[in-house]
Amino acid sequence: MTSLALETDETLLIGKIAFLVLLYLFILYVVRSATKGMAQAPQESIVLGAAEANALRAQHGLAPARLLVLASTELGRGRTIEVAAPTVVGRDAASGIRLEHDEFVSARHARIEPRPEGAMVDDLGSTNGTFVNGTKLERAQLAKVGDVIRIGATELQVQA
Repeated sequence: MTSLALETDETLLIGKIAFLVLLYLFILYVVRSATKGMAQAPQESIVLGAAEANALRAQHGLAPARLLVLASTELGRGRTIEVAAPTVVGRDAASGIRLEHDEFVSARHARIEPRPEGAMVDDLGSTNGTFVNGTKLERAQLAKVGDVIRIGATELQVQA
């Protein structure tokens, strides 16, 4: 009987070792599958300056947004403004579209960014708000061709 008990103990020991080997092989397989393709160069985060962003837009053919001045105390009525990069509209001297004498315009009132479908308009926390087709912006909104953007006393229509 002792030999039978010994054979059973040896069989159980071999079974345990075989189980552990299979377990480690399975874990190795899972780890190798999960890390497959990670040996490539790491992806880098890219932050572009204004000049690089403009060059990239030009390279990929992003046309500037064209805005027709419908009404303004400062910009000539009927004038077309091309916005090729994100542009701030406001009274501040650093604004891309400057409306320094419009008392309803904040220093940094709104941002207009060209998009293939029109122009993305975002209010920058102005006092009097920014409007697209008469509706006050609550968050950035795409103004499509024909839409009218109102900033202070200035109205700009998005053109094709």
